[in-house]
Amino acid sequence: MLTRPQARWAAEAAEAGFRHEGFFRSPADPLAAARLARLIRAERVQVVHAHKGAGRTLVLLARLFGPRPPLVINRGVSFKLSLGGRFVDTTPLVAAVVAVCEAIKTDLVRQGMPGDKIEVVYSGTDTRRFDPARVRSDGIRAELALPRPAPLVTQIGVRETKGNDEVIRAFAGVHAARPDARLLLVGARPEKRPPLEALVASLGLGPSVTIWGYRDDIPEVLAASDVCVDASPVGLGITGTLRESLAMGTPVVASDAMGNPELVLHERTGLLVPPHDPAALAAAVLRLLADPAWGEALGQAGRARVEERFSTDAKVGRLEALYRRLAAHPR
Repeated sequence: MLTRPQARWAAEAAEAGFRHEGFFRSPADPLAAARLARLIRAERVQVVHAHKGAGRTLVLLARLFGPRPPLVINRGVSFKLSLGGRFVDTTPLVAAVVAVCEAIKTDLVRQGMPGDKIEVVYSGTDTRRFDPARVRSDGIRAELALPRPAPLVTQIGVRETKGNDEVIRAFAGVHAARPDARLLLVGARPEKRPPLEALVASLGLGPSVTIWGYRDDIPEVLAASDVCVDASPVGLGITGTLRESLAMGTPVVASDAMGNPELVLHERTGLLVPPHDPAALAAAVLRLLADPAWGEALGQAGRARVEERFSTDAKVGRLEALYRRLAAHPR
């Protein structure tokens, strides 16, 4: 794995048992490109998979210095392709495009990408790490000073495209009906907290909303939660925390956008609501809180769906099949 230099990635790669190279600093760095070309030649790399646009640029630059194995690029978001990116991705310079859901493939075809060049490979969740049988929730509830009967509604991820403001507004309706409920937002950078805290104060929600920064113990957070919500209106493929929540058996409420319906089957593995509709989001959360047994059944069905189609093992299997096909018939 080649990334920008970072101690955490190096440590995680070593723990997982594979090699990590951290010399990628800029996509337009000719020295890094030459080093990458030497690495590809020395290791006899058969397929290169670039997960970001910068990585694609570096690989294409490296081809000026050495071998040209098939290049695979990833498409995990539904923002409009740049003019340059669309041109490059449709040429033989790119052997295949991996879309993380059928909805993104459809959108790419609409933007002019050849459909036979796009492989749908769902992103995967490690169902061994995200396993309700292995994870305890006591520590999270103790940290929140929240007794078990009180419902906890959680959203993982704090940024503009996650619909955090709408989640907070929806929670005002939840809290009016269930004053014992608590909302937890996880993943806020320091500069994101003040506007969210101001909105919380303006709605009179006060201590019923907690905002945390980055956490490593997401399985434990989800195990402690009664409902996980995601109100992302744009840019998403399939929200990763929905997969993780369902892997933990925690019921979800998600925006009916892009690939989310491919994972969250309405009233079968979770609930879907229209984007930008805090009232519908509040009503869906209250439905789940009013019938915990039904919510548990949705969560169990969701875990079965993740194990079948959205697990890390399922993803690796599909990627390996793609790599073998490209390596056997390089263009």
